[in-house]
Amino acid sequence: MAMNPFKPTAGKMPPILIGRESAIEEFTEGLDNGAGAPGRIMLVTGQRGFGKTVLLTEFRRIASERKWQVISETASPGVAQRLIDALASNGPHIEQASISPSIGIPGIANASLGQINLSSNTIPLTLRNAISKRLQSGKIGKGKGILITIDETQAASIDDLVAIATAVQHVTTSIDETDIPDTEKKGVAIVFAGLPSVVNDLVNDNVTTFLRRALRCELDNVPLLDVKNAFLESVVDSGKTMNDDDAWRAAQATDGYPYMVQLVGYYMWQSAQRRHSDVITGDDIAAGIADAQIAFDDAVCAPALDGLKSAEIEFLHALTADYPKATAIGDITSRTGRSRSWVNKYRAALIKDRVIRSAGHGLVAFAVPHLGEYLKRTA
Repeated sequence: MAMNPFKPTAGKMPPILIGRESAIEEFTEGLDNGAGAPGRIMLVTGQRGFGKTVLLTEFRRIASERKWQVISETASPGVAQRLIDALASNGPHIEQASISPSIGIPGIANASLGQINLSSNTIPLTLRNAISKRLQSGKIGKGKGILITIDETQAASIDDLVAIATAVQHVTTSIDETDIPDTEKKGVAIVFAGLPSVVNDLVNDNVTTFLRRALRCELDNVPLLDVKNAFLESVVDSGKTMNDDDAWRAAQATDGYPYMVQLVGYYMWQSAQRRHSDVITGDDIAAGIADAQIAFDDAVCAPALDGLKSAEIEFLHALTADYPKATAIGDITSRTGRSRSWVNKYRAALIKDRVIRSAGHGLVAFAVPHLGEYLKRTA
């Protein structure tokens, strides 16, 4: 039985990581080029649906293939404690923990700065020491190390993230100061992934200035020609066919948005499959686009508005009259009846969160595909 090659589920590996080749290459080179290589510390940013989680999955696959140990975490309260638990999983049982800067662990009393109390005896064990101990273990070979991926960084406290970044900084510095050849040094690699504003806050924190030297990977829309070619290649590999014009029509409907690429691909392929046909037709494309739009609204457009202030929603509604074209700042001022300073304030906030983007001098447009259309329909 033929299997649908498109994977729109969050974090599920798609058949082709189109448009992400340079990020994958830089990460791979970071692991292969030894201690101190730039690709070992990366910051991946992008809006929801741009493929951050998928990219982290690929990074972990690459690291595992190279015999690195991998620790994967999704940021949420207690992420720093869970990292220590994972690193010390083969060691004594951890009874209580706190990580510098001061972080309260739910259900556990605060400990002194960076100290962990063990059941066997009391030994100061910071996150830094937990990483160092795992690196010194015989389970990690020469020139290998530990990869830590932190997804959804916007869900973690800045204190947690600073603590993790600081620990990695100290471990990396200690490794660099040894006289072991770089090719034999055991190292640590870390990748933070999240929405742009939160990752920017992490970089700009005075405690984690070393992250300003990290490789930045800002995920953006995929060129439509690449999308079209990926559709053609994936469809053929799955045992079906489609013509060039239909592939281009499907690509245009995605706006190059990675999640929409997977949705359109999935539903157009499934439409042909329901007909027991090996040919994806124009009707399948139309059905796929319609089904993909519904799924995209629920998974991307609605969540993109969650947590926005009422003033920000008001600002966005002022853009819908021009959608899909850009809107002049002066028109937003007149449509909302607000002052120029009010408009400038929320323009800056929405650009920072990548909900809108600058579209030229005095112009803004939606940064999330189809969001303007969604707002029109739900107004």
